[in-house]
Amino acid sequence: MRTEGDSWDITTSVGATALLVAAARALEAQRTQPLAVDEFAAVFCRAAGGDRAAVVDGESTDSPLSTADFGTAFVAFQGARTRYFDAYFAAAGVRQVVVLAAGLDSRAFRLDWPDGTVVYELDLPRVLAFKDQALAGVGATPKARRVEIAVDLRDDWPAELRANGFDPDEPAAFIVEGLMIYLTAEAQHRLCEGIDALAAPGSWVGIEDGEPIPEEDLAAARAAGDQAAAGGTDFFNLIYNEQHEPSQDWFGARGWTAEATPLAGYLDELGRGVEPDSDGGQMVARNTLVTARKA
Repeated sequence: MRTEGDSWDITTSVGATALLVAAARALEAQRTQPLAVDEFAAVFCRAAGGDRAAVVDGESTDSPLSTADFGTAFVAFQGARTRYFDAYFAAAGVRQVVVLAAGLDSRAFRLDWPDGTVVYELDLPRVLAFKDQALAGVGATPKARRVEIAVDLRDDWPAELRANGFDPDEPAAFIVEGLMIYLTAEAQHRLCEGIDALAAPGSWVGIEDGEPIPEEDLAAARAAGDQAAAGGTDFFNLIYNEQHEPSQDWFGARGWTAEATPLAGYLDELGRGVEPDSDGGQMVARNTLVTARKA
């Protein structure tokens, strides 16, 4: 279970879920017609070794990512989510980018950014250190100026961001991807307040929202010690299963123009729909991708 002030590296606790997501992105990139291609996802998995490297290199069939139901849905989910937020940044076109809980996000290295763009990556120090080592191992060069900020997002991250050169008088594009479920409702609220306070007119925010799992289903999963959803990481004990408010409503009430895209419908549009009554379909149905722009 989570504890106040808990921490992790890339192979433990919440950090390990970033490797699962990277493995899913790597598998998506291997498809004939992938929804998105992240050429660095496999790099991270191989740098970590173990099960993640094995599944990416086709040497394991035991991973939940290899199963017909959950694995297929989760890989499609990560491909669609990556595609959505890649397009979000292209539409924003601003020169300050803030990646909150950057994890193994590689957009600073693989997207084409406007001249003068600065990409701020915020995460725990051991997570950033792993990413740096993995990327250095393949000689990766960022396509924008990259500023890493080692900070716990439960602390005063806006102050750290400003101290590292962020200009709150200029528009920025924030991303909150794969983060909300690992925060309490109170922490989610503080995070959104921090974004709103830092965002100049013309700023953008992209958020992945997740509806809470029904309590009876969550209790059953936790009681069963179900590891499948995170391939050996106890996912159900890592999430707080709370939502302070749908992001489109919260930002919309504060002068942002917000649009919500249900993940299930988005996958249908992309030709990768998931059976609604399956385990994968139920997971997908709880997720919404939100884009908002501040007037």
